[in-house]
Amino acid sequence: MAKEIPYKIYLDESELPTQWYNLRADMENKPAPLLNPATKKPMTAEELAPVFCDELVAQELDETTPYIDIPEEIRSFYKMYRPSPLVRAYFLEKKLDTPAKIYYKFEGNNTSGSHKLNSAIAQAYYAKKQGLKGVTTETGAGQWGTALSMACSYFGLDCKVFMVKVSYEQKPFRREVMRTYGASVTPSPSEETVIGRKILAAHPGTTGSLGCAISEAVEVATSNEGYRYVLGSVLNQVLLHQSVIGLETKAALDKYDIHPDIIIGCAGGGSNLGGLIAPFMGEKLRGEADYRIIAVEPQSCPSFTRGRFAYDFCDTGMICPLAKMYTLGCDYIPAPNHAGGLRFHGMSSTLSQLYHDGYMEAVAVPQTDVFEAAEEFARVEGILPAPESSHAILQAIREAKKCRDTGEEKTIVFGLTGTGYFDMVAYEKFHDQLMENYRPTDAELQESFAKLPQI
Repeated sequence: MAKEIPYKIYLDESELPTQWYNLRADMENKPAPLLNPATKKPMTAEELAPVFCDELVAQELDETTPYIDIPEEIRSFYKMYRPSPLVRAYFLEKKLDTPAKIYYKFEGNNTSGSHKLNSAIAQAYYAKKQGLKGVTTETGAGQWGTALSMACSYFGLDCKVFMVKVSYEQKPFRREVMRTYGASVTPSPSEETVIGRKILAAHPGTTGSLGCAISEAVEVATSNEGYRYVLGSVLNQVLLHQSVIGLETKAALDKYDIHPDIIIGCAGGGSNLGGLIAPFMGEKLRGEADYRIIAVEPQSCPSFTRGRFAYDFCDTGMICPLAKMYTLGCDYIPAPNHAGGLRFHGMSSTLSQLYHDGYMEAVAVPQTDVFEAAEEFARVEGILPAPESSHAILQAIREAKKCRDTGEEKTIVFGLTGTGYFDMVAYEKFHDQLMENYRPTDAELQESFAKLPQI
């Protein structure tokens, strides 16, 4: 007799993953290595050490170890909010009148309001273990900066955050949470760094980008003894830490013998998407199972769907390593009226390689459609979703409607990365019909592509 599926599927504390899953170990075509911007040769551990913590460098470069132990101190912290629930969206299914079964992994049950804490606490732990004074970072919508400020407070580390200027101005409450946890928060680009002043001179009045903020954070980290730079997305080490999302999701589904047909994640730099799909993609790579995996990105910043698969700088100041990824160009700055996060100009090298090899799909969606989906979800499921997550919600709704039209009973799983309570300015613009659906022109993108480094 089939088990009755509860509204929320919880794992026991004892079922919390003890190891992270390194997806690259199962990839036949490994992601291309980071390149030294000066020599154009693969970065070595010694070259990365001044920027990242030593243990994180080892994780970044490791593409052969499938499972890496989670230190007990990190697992202990995880227990404050993990395992997180896998929720059956019964009410959304009923509203859509669909035969599809919809599940979402909810990552908003912590003070940072998002999945970002999964990696923030790991990176802060390794910084503390190395005896560092503090770390620097960038943040876009503010979720990563909030999570890192919490993690640094827990370990007694100084935290310097460069926040994309448009978000700094639009999301003051997110900024104040960071300051509550002891972080300093600077709108980027700023006058505090050489790179910031250079960017402001070249782009007066710019609203900033993650690429700008990364440059400033790296400059401060490398010019202050006892500091290292940490990043909330894109990097291999981040996808590794975020694999707890997918590992828990799969364990919860396996408890009830549920096999998902479609797995959907929002895509900016890749942290949530990579974490959610990790074990499922591993099965797909090993030929053990098959899934339809869909990345959903904003039309305003369409790295997968309209970007180039090429080596590019991860930052606007061109001081970081070169990564081979789907990119819009390191000086591409999304329109300031784009309110849904996911603003990075490039995509994780690991996810870029998987997309390039045809293991997953990608779609770009307009932001008014995203907020319509967010509102529909909030009214029936009782959670106000983050705008980023709402990209995945929109695609899940679209897929469920297709099932309604065809009569197919597919099982859909998506990642709800967090809550939207700090994003009310964006919701206000949507309700007041002041939100625009910006889509860069081909000419704009070609201008940006023309500046890609020749590798």
